[in-house]
Amino acid sequence: MSETAKKCAELIYNSNSIAVLSGAGMSTNAGIPDFRGPNGIYTQANIENPERIFDIDYFYTDPSLFYKFHKKFLEYITKAEPTFTHKFLVQLEKEGKLKGIVTQNIDSLHQKSGSKKVYEIHGGCWENHCIKCNKEYPQEEILEKINNEIVPKCDNCGGVIKPDIVFFGEPVKYLTESELLMRNSDLVLVLGSSLVVIPAAMLPSLTEGKIIVVTKGEASEMYLPQEKIALIVNEELDTFFTEVAREYSKLKEQ
Repeated sequence: MSETAKKCAELIYNSNSIAVLSGAGMSTNAGIPDFRGPNGIYTQANIENPERIFDIDYFYTDPSLFYKFHKKFLEYITKAEPTFTHKFLVQLEKEGKLKGIVTQNIDSLHQKSGSKKVYEIHGGCWENHCIKCNKEYPQEEILEKINNEIVPKCDNCGGVIKPDIVFFGEPVKYLTESELLMRNSDLVLVLGSSLVVIPAAMLPSLTEGKIIVVTKGEASEMYLPQEKIALIVNEELDTFFTEVAREYSKLKEQ
């Protein structure tokens, strides 16, 4: 792995405009389980029809299923702390190399770690709004109801309150800004994403530079131009980027 980490560090060192696409692998390192799998949140919350959780039409019909999941999810993201990789990205941003992060995650851990320019294309958990009158609600105003498994309702019109998460059937957020970030980059780091959910999976291909993919498990190459791929690394993020950071520090000291 050391040679791969060295090459990754060199590409970062020689880049001036890095863009990041981050996915669920960033969050699992922070102690947030994935949704699926034997220890996933769907299983822990005892949800029988997980495919309906983020279905916007089903939410309008019966929001209680989503809030059953959301209660368990909020327990994890409230306790989660940014990882080494989150903090390494903050360092690159402070140095002026990293120009922005596009994230598929809804936990706001990038912002918690100190990253300034973050596009949450699938939205985030901390802001909420009424689906009828659009009145906004910060998380702390509705948290007690969620913890008591009560679907939160608007005190203005009685409509159901929904977090600003993008559900299936809704358009993603910040797509234009994300596309521009990728087009202006000379290196894209894809971190913890399997690159199967579009349009996010298609964003890295917009770069004129190289693409590095680091994720534990298989990542799809369907939307990646082969000539732009510099590295595909099947490795746990913090393990790999601890080595990358070490090699990167050596390059800066030369």
